[in-house]
Amino acid sequence: MDIDNIIELIFSIAPALVVGAIAYYFFKQHIENENSRRRFLLQKDLQKETFPLRLQAYERMALFLERIAPSKLLTRVNPTSSYKEDYESLLIATIEQEFEHNLSQQIYVSDQCWSITQAAKNATIQLIRKATINEKTDTANKLREVILTELMDKPAPSKAALSFIKQEVSEMW
Repeated sequence: MDIDNIIELIFSIAPALVVGAIAYYFFKQHIENENSRRRFLLQKDLQKETFPLRLQAYERMALFLERIAPSKLLTRVNPTSSYKEDYESLLIATIEQEFEHNLSQQIYVSDQCWSITQAAKNATIQLIRKATINEKTDTANKLREVILTELMDKPAPSKAALSFIKQEVSEMW
């Protein structure tokens, strides 16, 4: 084979290689677009199913925060004895029970929302403990009074968390 035959062979194969490379590129792009479209459609279908679950989780978190708001908690949970320590334990146990009932909702809400909800729960418990330590507090009914009086000066911890949840849900639309 001489050099002329090699050059002629290269010229005859070159168009086929160019067409093959272009075809490969277009098929690759087409497959990537199809995969992206399928992923989008799958995500869209999943979102139709998960959106109501997420919304329900935010509703449950809002209900939890409303239920642990000290003003509502104190009217719902009555003291079983006149001892402030017993009432403190009952209030804290009620809050913890409500929280444990809603633990699974953390899957559907954002991490920041879950952290704020936990912080509101802990702040409410701290508020109750602080009122129990107060030297003016000597009975369960006095404990209720001290907690409610303290809330007149500042908002309940659950109020800020509830505002955050409302904002986050409004951004979902």
